[in-house]
Amino acid sequence: MAQLPNSLEARDTAVQLHSYADARRQEETGAMVIEKGDGIYVEDINGKRYIEGMAGLWSVAVGFGEKRLVEAAARQMEKLPYYHTFTYKTHGPSIELAEKLIEMAPVPMSKVYFTNSGSEANDTAIKLIWYRSNALGQPERKKLISRVRGYHGVTLASASLTGLPNNHRSFDLPIEQVLHTTCPHYRTMKKDGESEADFARRCAQDLEDMILAEGPETIAAFFAEPVMGAGGVVVPPDGYWEAVQPVLKKYDILFVADEVICGFGRTGNMFGTETYDLQPDIMTLSKALSSSYQPISALLINDKVYQPIADESQRIGVLGHGYTGSGHPVAAAVALENLKIIEERNLVTYVKSIAPTFQKRLAALAANPLVIETRGIGLIGAVELSHEALAETPGALGARTNAAFHEKGLISRNMMDAMAICPPLIITENQVNEMFDIAEAGIQAVADSL
Repeated sequence: MAQLPNSLEARDTAVQLHSYADARRQEETGAMVIEKGDGIYVEDINGKRYIEGMAGLWSVAVGFGEKRLVEAAARQMEKLPYYHTFTYKTHGPSIELAEKLIEMAPVPMSKVYFTNSGSEANDTAIKLIWYRSNALGQPERKKLISRVRGYHGVTLASASLTGLPNNHRSFDLPIEQVLHTTCPHYRTMKKDGESEADFARRCAQDLEDMILAEGPETIAAFFAEPVMGAGGVVVPPDGYWEAVQPVLKKYDILFVADEVICGFGRTGNMFGTETYDLQPDIMTLSKALSSSYQPISALLINDKVYQPIADESQRIGVLGHGYTGSGHPVAAAVALENLKIIEERNLVTYVKSIAPTFQKRLAALAANPLVIETRGIGLIGAVELSHEALAETPGALGARTNAAFHEKGLISRNMMDAMAICPPLIITENQVNEMFDIAEAGIQAVADSL
């Protein structure tokens, strides 16, 4: 092997392919190397400090450098560093975490199945849904409906559920069984003269029309985030969920609530399911489950889903699915401690108390002429910029603004021209103001440069 360059940036470029990046551009520019984190802040190898305005990837709920999570991992590593949950075997941390999640679930759930990422959780949900359809003697009931701009992961099946072009292009996706219905973004999807209430009802009608066109007997499940995350932080209009859920019940279609971003306090309740009074049959969880200190995710399934699956596994003799790291003891131990911290520190109540300041400062960004819209709930939001200000491809203004944020000490993420803001739940009011001061200055700097 050839000798590697000295700097970490150069070494990274020499050996690593990055997610959500232009590989050729990476060869030219390299990557930011983050060395350490503390609270809402991270620091790169050059000593520059940033507010981590995305909580990593929407996920570090309790902040960086939480010693209790480090200690929980160390204790479990010493006791049992690894074991699996295959072939009638298990271990204490996975049992305790499953019990805790069933207890916390906002609707009755029967069983927990552990995976390692949100993508795997949604992918496994698809497999179990298909398995269940076969168990019920309904082999034609395999189609899945998600939404344009929805995000459900990047495996072959979960990326197909994802309703974003960049997750499909050149990957030969989506697969045939996946359909996409209307995105509930009122500003971009409304018709002339259509009120928000009328738009919400039309979204439900669009869904029902799709179900009827395909044949209700062919539709297995509907996947949706309570609030869309990577699709641009799309907050559903009033009345949306009240209109959509009866359609699913009418045709006996399973509802999968993707809580990967919304879960564990982000929207001002423990789950987005509570915020919008949802009644899912399956919930998929990850990210803030362990504050991403360890890779872990989970599916919660109700008895309606579980019983046919159990019957089919008995008929066949096995549920032939599993991951080496499913319910990993260290990840489960860290997740348990993370949930204890969230509860002991009343972080969900805290989010409710600080959300008004966050949302007020977010809304104030709309005063800049570059801003088309701000939207958010709890401690998640987005500010959308007008790409028409640049005679360039959509997304160029977002990329420029993202660079301005970085220069001024704020890590955000541009989803095309929408700048997402989703900090750790522990952020203080002063830090909220500091973060939005940087965002305001960054947007203004871009405006001044045009």
